[in-house]
Amino acid sequence: MSIITIILCLGIVSLIVAVFFRQRVLAVKVEDGAASAEELSRLTEISTAIAEGAMAFLNREYRVMGLFMALFAVVIYAAVDHGLYTAAAFIIGAATSVVAGFIGMRIATKGNVRTASAARVSLQKAFSVAFETGSVMGFGLTGLAVIGLILVWLGIDFFLPLSADITREIQMEILSGFGLGGSAVALFARVGGGIYTKAADVGADLVGKVEAGIPEDDPRNPAVIADNVGDNVGDIAGMGADLFGSVAESTCAALVIGAASYAVMPESAQNLNVVLFPMLVNGVGIVASILTLPFVRAKSEDKVERALKSALLISTALMLVALYPITMWAFGDATFMVGTIMVNAMGVYTALAVGLVAGLLIGLVTEFYTSHRYKPVREVADAAKTGAATGIIYGLALGYNSAVVPMLLIAISVVIGYVSAGMYGIALTAIGMLGTIAVGLTIDAYGPTSDNAGGIAEMAHMGADIRKRTDSLDAAGNTTAAIGKGFAIGSAALTSLALTSAFLTRAQGVMAKEGKTLDLTLTDPHVLAGLLVGAALPFAFSAMTMKSVGKAAFDMIEEVRRQFRTIPGIMEGTGRPDYAKCVDISTKASIREMIPPGLLVILTPLIVGFLFGPQMLAGLLIGALITGVMLAVSMANSGGAWDNAKKYIETGVHGGKGSDTHKAAVVGDTVGDPFKDTSGPSLNILIKLMAIISLVFAAAFATNGGILIR
Repeated sequence: MSIITIILCLGIVSLIVAVFFRQRVLAVKVEDGAASAEELSRLTEISTAIAEGAMAFLNREYRVMGLFMALFAVVIYAAVDHGLYTAAAFIIGAATSVVAGFIGMRIATKGNVRTASAARVSLQKAFSVAFETGSVMGFGLTGLAVIGLILVWLGIDFFLPLSADITREIQMEILSGFGLGGSAVALFARVGGGIYTKAADVGADLVGKVEAGIPEDDPRNPAVIADNVGDNVGDIAGMGADLFGSVAESTCAALVIGAASYAVMPESAQNLNVVLFPMLVNGVGIVASILTLPFVRAKSEDKVERALKSALLISTALMLVALYPITMWAFGDATFMVGTIMVNAMGVYTALAVGLVAGLLIGLVTEFYTSHRYKPVREVADAAKTGAATGIIYGLALGYNSAVVPMLLIAISVVIGYVSAGMYGIALTAIGMLGTIAVGLTIDAYGPTSDNAGGIAEMAHMGADIRKRTDSLDAAGNTTAAIGKGFAIGSAALTSLALTSAFLTRAQGVMAKEGKTLDLTLTDPHVLAGLLVGAALPFAFSAMTMKSVGKAAFDMIEEVRRQFRTIPGIMEGTGRPDYAKCVDISTKASIREMIPPGLLVILTPLIVGFLFGPQMLAGLLIGALITGVMLAVSMANSGGAWDNAKKYIETGVHGGKGSDTHKAAVVGDTVGDPFKDTSGPSLNILIKLMAIISLVFAAAFATNGGILIR
């Protein structure tokens, strides 16, 4: 069986698993968990409102993105060699990412109400429904990524077969358009979804919980439906597009570097096992993830978080074992040079293994800094006893401190990856870190599903015992979501570095043919200027997205206050809030506010590359990578710590719900909302998207760039 057939079959298996779990989720009857016809009516009404709001947002967002994708495809067609094929790959990548977002959103809005209903049966049943809902997203998206990559490559190989002018390197550079399409969608999905969810969340918390003193997800709060919609558009569609882009981009980076290096060896073009090996790794991850599923069980409330974490541990262990024979089979005795490093099967396996282990360790470090089972978050909760200010100070300090170990792990991964297989090894560490992406996405999607289930249970008045079960599911999902963000940031760092390496490899190759050299001396003023500008970009981007959340939240807060003042009986429960108005405010604000930061990310590498050349652009990419990763980790972990400090207090410590300490923690959580769900995660895409744009336009920059410094 050829490697192409194996990759296709593994991708199809992933989609079959996704369809299987979709049918299992839909087979759960909501009425089986409803205590009465009235409760069933409320469950149906609330879940329908959430689903309609989520799909309405996606439709509007994707219409705006569709216009942008069409315009950007024209730019690619005009500026890139073989632009028609690269533009086609770009459109296919974008469309695949959109389809993945729709799949995740649809099942999440079906699974949330079924999780709430199943919670009346048992905790185990509710956990199973939420986890299987996440599995649809995890395996569906991974399958689409694997199948999309191999089919697009087959199309490129058919229309542009190998010749004197068409090399494997050129084919893989064209394939990078697929990753660019996925990442471009991810940028707008992440930023737009993040602004949406946090505008609703901040408005619901500040006015509802702090000012009005009503519980979280109380149906009297007009922003509560928008808040639950936001969980889906931010954490389902946004995170899914983010990690879809990471899989495609890291694979493309390894393919470009591998093709460029292996091309100089005899008969290299015929050895597809080596050329397509990065795609095969993604397929092996699907098998490891499937084998993990039977071991994920939660028998009691205190074991939910452990069950989710065990999925990561088991899938990583299985992947480590499976990759060794697969790597030895694919490479055999094949060797090739990447720079001055001789690459062989053992070096490739070492790079992959380092990425896998580093990803797991980053996740565990993130858990330590964001779970209230450990000292750092409890210190933040203790600090809230003296007010919101001290709680915020401790949360910021926690975030800064939490960035140190992940950066060290990334640094170690880079060194070992390079020693093992050169620049190709760095790309493989990124692929290794994403090897268990199907399980990682499953756990990520589980979080907002269980969060929505808790909100639905509260709004449907299902009772305190049911809410207690959904809260235990949500609390575990909150921690695993933080782990997922740490995992996504770490993989984004390695992916960006791999893409930057591929960009430099391609640019140097083009310039060498023209008798030019690419000087990357650190003391060169152009490189230094690029480093400084790049280092500033994550701060400018974060400021834009934070301010966007503030603007949208201001409109939401004013609307919630207006409804509390003007709708008779709203606080008594006899008046009905205007939920649709709050949904509309979040939708309009997110669509409007996602465009400026998106343009900043997309236009910067194009302007720098064409006006100042690949030399300054290389410095810019490295500068943005270094500060972007540090800022992303610290923001995501500060936000997660503030959120879980609040949840820790809600367990009854320091006065419990309604106490002054709790109110101070709610303020901290509100400040942390855009940290962990908008700006922090969006920085992943900033560093990846700028790098893959540079790769796709590498030949154009190398040939025509530097207009202002010639």
